[in-house]
Amino acid sequence: MKIRVLGCSGAIARDCRTTSFLVDDDVLVDAGTGVGDLPLEDMARIGHVFLTHSHLDHIAALPLMLDAVGARRSTPLQVHALPATIEALRAHVFNGTIWPDFTRIPSPGAPFVQFCPLAVGQRIPVGGKTVEVLPAEHTVPAVGFAISTRHDNSETPGHCWVYTGDTGPNPALWQRVNQLLVQALVIKTAFAEQDAALAQLSQHLSPQALAQELTHIAPGHRFPIYITHTKPSQTGQIMDEIRQQDAIPGNGPRHDIRWLQVGYKWQF
Repeated sequence: MKIRVLGCSGAIARDCRTTSFLVDDDVLVDAGTGVGDLPLEDMARIGHVFLTHSHLDHIAALPLMLDAVGARRSTPLQVHALPATIEALRAHVFNGTIWPDFTRIPSPGAPFVQFCPLAVGQRIPVGGKTVEVLPAEHTVPAVGFAISTRHDNSETPGHCWVYTGDTGPNPALWQRVNQLLVQALVIKTAFAEQDAALAQLSQHLSPQALAQELTHIAPGHRFPIYITHTKPSQTGQIMDEIRQQDAIPGNGPRHDIRWLQVGYKWQF
């Protein structure tokens, strides 16, 4: 399983793309602006999109990608999301006003896209992988994902790549993460500590809140932790504050924490 970062920024700016990850060549996790850097041939090979939630920075490229490659496809693109996310897409994007309703175009029997509802705890086999839906706590209904190298419905999947999606404090997430064979965890920290109140209001994390969340990792579990979704104007400050919060005086860092960048790749 190969995973490539197409976008991991909390906003747009030069060289900054919003959240999207390409898994192998057939699965997209979120559809932020980073998708737009893919060649048309690569877009057309994507068969499944898994959305964490309905906010624009995570769905912006979806309607544009369908317009670009829908006619090249022989089958509809499968978009997996919570029912509330699907309803938001139907009402506010694919509504014939903001964008054409590609669930009925070019025909109801052969549309460019099909919506597939999912639920927390569900495990979805796709392309030799299993995508497990994880809980998230956000201002709109949201989820995270654990993608494993085993294509089955086992309670204990194989090696996992875990993406929390947009979330504030989330005890239920860690209960499940501590049961998984995590190879890499991608977690967002959107705001510097000076904006901690705003982070709390918008159900995001600041460095201090992140440090508190990481205390829920079970003893003995150690894996790289990648910080995503930082605001471009605050990235350096956020990472400095995260390292300060994670430091054990006189004994180095508690965790292996890294800043995620566009183009980064994992292979499991």
